[in-house]
Amino acid sequence: MNYIDRNIITIVTFLPFAGALLLSIFPRRDRDIRWFALGISLVTLLASLHLPWHYVRGLEGFQFEQNVPWISHPNIHYHLGIDGISMWLVVLTTFLTPLCVLISWKSVNNQVKEFFILMLILETAMIGVFVALDLFLFYFFWEATLIPMALIIGIYGHGRRIYAAVKFFLYTMIASVFMLAAIIWLYTHTGSFDFVTIQSAIQSGQVEGFSTAAKWLFLGFFVAFAVKVPLFPLHTWLPDAHVEAPTAGSVLLAGVLLKMGTYGLLRFNVGLFPEQARSNAPWIIVLAIISIISGALVAMVQPNVKKLIAYTSVSHLGFVVLGIFSFTQIGMDGAVYQMLGHGISTGALFMLLGMIYERRHTYEISEYGGIATPMPVYATFFTFIMLSSVGLPILNGFVGEFLILSGAFQARQIYGILAATGVIWSACYLLWNKSLQDMDARERVAMWPLAIAALVMGVAPNLWLHSIDPSVSFALKQFTSGLQAAAPSATHVTQALMQVIGR
Repeated sequence: MNYIDRNIITIVTFLPFAGALLLSIFPRRDRDIRWFALGISLVTLLASLHLPWHYVRGLEGFQFEQNVPWISHPNIHYHLGIDGISMWLVVLTTFLTPLCVLISWKSVNNQVKEFFILMLILETAMIGVFVALDLFLFYFFWEATLIPMALIIGIYGHGRRIYAAVKFFLYTMIASVFMLAAIIWLYTHTGSFDFVTIQSAIQSGQVEGFSTAAKWLFLGFFVAFAVKVPLFPLHTWLPDAHVEAPTAGSVLLAGVLLKMGTYGLLRFNVGLFPEQARSNAPWIIVLAIISIISGALVAMVQPNVKKLIAYTSVSHLGFVVLGIFSFTQIGMDGAVYQMLGHGISTGALFMLLGMIYERRHTYEISEYGGIATPMPVYATFFTFIMLSSVGLPILNGFVGEFLILSGAFQARQIYGILAATGVIWSACYLLWNKSLQDMDARERVAMWPLAIAALVMGVAPNLWLHSIDPSVSFALKQFTSGLQAAAPSATHVTQALMQVIGR
């Protein structure tokens, strides 16, 4: 392994933070600051592409690992690594960040330097969550995402931004305390914060008192992740945060931060506590189905279009939780794919809403009418992205929901039937207006990558699933029964599905 392979995760993780430090000593020339932030975010994106390019597909376990002793007492390691699940979430983060810089080019005019410093620090923290394999390091990055996002909402948001920022911060911070308590218990009984070491000790039955404490440990992690998803009934902070956040904040909140919750459920709740995950799955699936249906229904009656999209996120992330706790290969593959697809589609929708807000300074649907005539390019992008969000075949949203529903039907037919009704209610509204300027070149440059990604993810899902499949299969080993072992994988199902669509 060469120097770059040994250190690529550290480079990708801390390159934005290094950029933020350099930006802090920059003179206050807004144009130069914007270009520098864009350059750093693009370099980080290019560096992150090294991961899928050199990732060995089909290999179980973590790759590009760095495991260096950091603090001797307590026993904390600088342990980073990725698998086919976390790799694509890292790439999603680095993909959305430069687009957020572009979309904030004109909308952020005050304290520009501080805004982009916060954006770059937030990018490092989000990447760190997906690559950290030491639980102390994971918790550090997890909490580190709260401060920059709360400041972005509270300083650069709209109307009730202080209320929304405080609500977001308190909900997620208080819920994280339960996870911290569970992490400390695991450390005191294993002598390590290392995820791989703890997982191995649990599987071999070497953790004293684990059987008694496992239920509470599972719930400690679950509460923290369920609030972040957010899962019903812990979702009430999300609409306020989205409505009041600036456009870039909404894109990263929906596109990446919510995925930290579903990633945590898959990596830690399922990975460390398989028996508790199995025994608690029925009521978690009930909450997921309620999220799917209620999120879609509440979205339908929203007069504020940004709040509408926020509630569709509750619905779409409910599908992800359903796929995870179906404990089927195809369902969990679909859950990971839906995380990525939702990040693309919903991130694009919030960017489009930000563009219209810059022109009319309102998110009220009643203020718009006949938008297709003055803004044909905008209307085309909005229609395309909306269709990808509601799951039109050959676009990204369809693949994830199809795989999840297939896995839900395999697990239990009633789960699939109830969740499928959420697809019916999940239609999104189009916007209209008479006298608006169409998208400019900067806005089109920001939208084209998302539109292309939505299409490619819809017609060529195996580009992602080939690396997701083995990692999910490895996670499922502790659940696998003879029936599930014989079940088709997502790659086989999508190949058959593409053949049918092609006809």
